[in-house]
Amino acid sequence: MSSEHTARFTLDPAFSVSPVDERIFGSFVEHLGRCVYQGVYEPDHASADEAGLRGDVLELVRELGVTAIRYPGGNFVSGYKWEDSVGPRDERPRRLDLAWKSTESNRFGLSEFVDFVRKVGGTPMMALNLGTRGVGEAIELQEYANHPGGTALSDLRAAHGDRDPFDIRLWCLGNEMDGPWQTGHKTADEYGRLAAETARAMRQIDPDVELVACGSSSQGMPTFAAWESTVLEHSYDLVDHISLHAYYYPQDGDRDSFIASAVDTESFIENVVATADHVGAKLKSDKRINLSFDEWNVWYQDGSGPKLSEESPREDWAEAPRLLEDNYTVTDAVVVGSLLIALLRHADRVKIACQAQLVNVIAPIATVPGGPAWRQTIFHPFAQASRYGRGTVLDVRPQSPTYTTKRFGEVDLLHATAVRDEETGAVTVFAVNRGQERELPLEIALNNLGLGELVEHSVLADADPDARNTAEDPDRVVPHAGTGATLADGVLRATLEPLSWNVFRLA
Repeated sequence: MSSEHTARFTLDPAFSVSPVDERIFGSFVEHLGRCVYQGVYEPDHASADEAGLRGDVLELVRELGVTAIRYPGGNFVSGYKWEDSVGPRDERPRRLDLAWKSTESNRFGLSEFVDFVRKVGGTPMMALNLGTRGVGEAIELQEYANHPGGTALSDLRAAHGDRDPFDIRLWCLGNEMDGPWQTGHKTADEYGRLAAETARAMRQIDPDVELVACGSSSQGMPTFAAWESTVLEHSYDLVDHISLHAYYYPQDGDRDSFIASAVDTESFIENVVATADHVGAKLKSDKRINLSFDEWNVWYQDGSGPKLSEESPREDWAEAPRLLEDNYTVTDAVVVGSLLIALLRHADRVKIACQAQLVNVIAPIATVPGGPAWRQTIFHPFAQASRYGRGTVLDVRPQSPTYTTKRFGEVDLLHATAVRDEETGAVTVFAVNRGQERELPLEIALNNLGLGELVEHSVLADADPDARNTAEDPDRVVPHAGTGATLADGVLRATLEPLSWNVFRLA
């Protein structure tokens, strides 16, 4: 390979971005399709525990390493009545879910969710209904969930079998309220005022709750940036984070642009940061608003991607129908890895992120009713990032050859970041080669890091860019050991396979 086709960067502990907030490795459980029922919760399954949670799914969630888990939506939350989801299961009402034109049984509710989160070692992230409900219902839920006892709602929780508070610290003030598809959709002024009043009331109960205001549903929304500005002008001193949502898929077969999706992710983050900081400057506030990227993933919104199984014609108001069950390819997994790199590269402002969703619905984990659970291709980059991406993000500024895309113009072939474990000094480099046909030589200069051993080079790639995992072949696409990488004289040299996600562990 010519030196012109080599990507390079330098790592030095003197140049860092930020410590990683572990909640950047969050996920999302919504009452949508088979995410909850036949996904997380299947009482008749052979592996189910006493609470009806699938044991095989619990094991995979722990392996995945998810932290904050957002619940119960998503679009679902804007029609959600929290009171329906508590108390004896056989007394809970069945309701129409307008968001997904389904019927919700409420057999899995608030207590079951908190139990699930505790069993996987996660943190609950509760979304509030600010579409069809408001301030009163929000603080009632907060009292039910968090107050120790001695009030009507906290005593009701105890009567339902949960004497100890749920201690939910992280709350979303609604969901995608900028979207006309949202039940109870509002203008920025309407929502901003409601979010501020809800936040003010919640802080009267507990000044230390952590609150996320709704930002734009995508950077492509016609109200983008103006929405954030207006909402934050109402709520800046009352909230901690503003949300971002983004999904990607190869539109019109444009795989080159799809592989570069993280260009949009990084632009989205930087534009929201600029907007939030502009509002802070206008308000002459010393406070800094951080970002909650609480929905992100690959999602074939045009239905063009392969599915987990053949879907029968859908009946309106069915219970737990098969919806959005994309079966991910190795290309999708490389893109997911690149999106994780984008989040880590902005760890100074992105403090929470939730891959949507956790099981079956555009998810890293898939299940067969009554049968096995398995890892989709996108499981692997997430699990590796969560395991090795804890520490301090180092500043990575690559010099890379480029390629041309229709959507983003000239794009670097290399997308990379690095995280240093402050206790051990070990460094993990995450790197993606966006090139579909050509290997990419990589040189990393390691300055003042005291690193002398390449512990591991793991690669996720396949000769078939459409290779995927299925129930019949769950390990078709798994990480494999890289070859040929060397560490000598303070320089790591490696060759990245075409269209690959790479993890280098250095000690």
